[in-house]
Amino acid sequence: MTLSAYTKEFGANIRLAYPVILGMLGHTLISVVDNIMVGRLGATELAAVSLGNSLVFIAMSVGIGFSTAITPIVAQGDAAKDTATVRSAFHHGLLLCTILGVCLFAVVSLAKPLMHLMHQPKEVIDLASPFVDWVAFSLLPMVIFQGYKQFADGMSLTKYAMRAVIASNVIHIGINYMLIYGIWFFPKMGIIGAALGTVISRLFMLAYMHISLSRNEKVKQYFQDFSFSEIKKSMLKKITSLGLPSSMQMLFEVALFTGAVWLSGSLGKTNQAANQIALSLASMTFMFAMGLSVAAMVRVGNQKGLQDYKNLQIVARSIFLLAIIIEIIFALMFVALHDYLPYIFLNTENTIQLSDNTEVISIASTLLIVAAIFQISDGIQVVVLGALRGLQDVKIPTIITFIAYWVVGFPVSFYLGIYTELKAMGIWIGLLAGLTVAALFLYLRFNYLTNKFIEDDVQTDSLNLKPETIL
Repeated sequence: MTLSAYTKEFGANIRLAYPVILGMLGHTLISVVDNIMVGRLGATELAAVSLGNSLVFIAMSVGIGFSTAITPIVAQGDAAKDTATVRSAFHHGLLLCTILGVCLFAVVSLAKPLMHLMHQPKEVIDLASPFVDWVAFSLLPMVIFQGYKQFADGMSLTKYAMRAVIASNVIHIGINYMLIYGIWFFPKMGIIGAALGTVISRLFMLAYMHISLSRNEKVKQYFQDFSFSEIKKSMLKKITSLGLPSSMQMLFEVALFTGAVWLSGSLGKTNQAANQIALSLASMTFMFAMGLSVAAMVRVGNQKGLQDYKNLQIVARSIFLLAIIIEIIFALMFVALHDYLPYIFLNTENTIQLSDNTEVISIASTLLIVAAIFQISDGIQVVVLGALRGLQDVKIPTIITFIAYWVVGFPVSFYLGIYTELKAMGIWIGLLAGLTVAALFLYLRFNYLTNKFIEDDVQTDSLNLKPETIL
């Protein structure tokens, strides 16, 4: 294949991905806004939000990962004009997401003692505990929202989630500003104000998504005449069989980054705060790859529904190439601006916090150099995972991600971070190692599967040829 065969797909990829990217950036912006606003209160408050969000992000990864099972089923059904499958996947998926959201809220609420077991600073834990209570509740509307979003993505209606997230961010920023600092007649609530802002904005996001989708001509038929009598064990089993491995894939990666937060916390609050700054910035650029991952899942799912495996491979590789180009551009930006970006998150005019802030900025600027490199590997692995989910191949990728992150990545982070002078830098080198191994072996898996599909398709076509055609 020539390069032009892949680049001509860029337009279709971007049109499908950009609303998802903006929506994903909106999700990340909620955390970044919290970090920026709370960071101006002090390094201890920033570390507390980092620690609290680390628990919530683990649970959120399970919910988001599980919900991705809805998209390839809907995309395949939509391409095949199978409205019964689309309706069934949507209703069953939404029910499972609701149950999962309740369970995740309960689990996170009960998991707060883990912060003590992780040997985190006491002053950080004292601030983080009440913050977790509120943000854990926001998981319920968040995971239900994901059920709606993944359905809409599968129907190629990616702009609805984008609009919902953008609107919720406007609300979130306003509420944060008033409640964190005590503006107007509102009380000054500090990081609890940030938590309440997250809850309120996510409730709004869910309501917006339901109302706007239910009025869309293409999909409003799927919102009518819901009945529990339609719930079938076969579809519950199908979504669960795809959703559980997908949730584990995301859990393994998010847990690796959470482990980095906890390891950084054991080194002290300045290392933990610096880690959160670098992670926030890397997460923003990662959302571009996440958007392309959804595009890969939808477009690969469509091609699978059409059984056009040659074009499927071209489409997927075009998305991989686009992700690499975008992440290289961001990597160069991180290298060029690594000494300046950390200042966004801290109040350098606060003389009381001057010593801590200076140390945080120094550590964070160094971590951004590693982040510049590892986000290329991170971008590749997530778009390839999206393509594999579009193929509904989830079991082997789950094994690959576990080995990459927890047999390779975390041990390297632990050793270099705790037992060498590299400290926070060593932790991030471990992240780089895990993500690189994942990217390599996930691509090999995709390449093997698609080549096999093409080969089987060619053999089937040969067997179906008439004798006179062969002669």
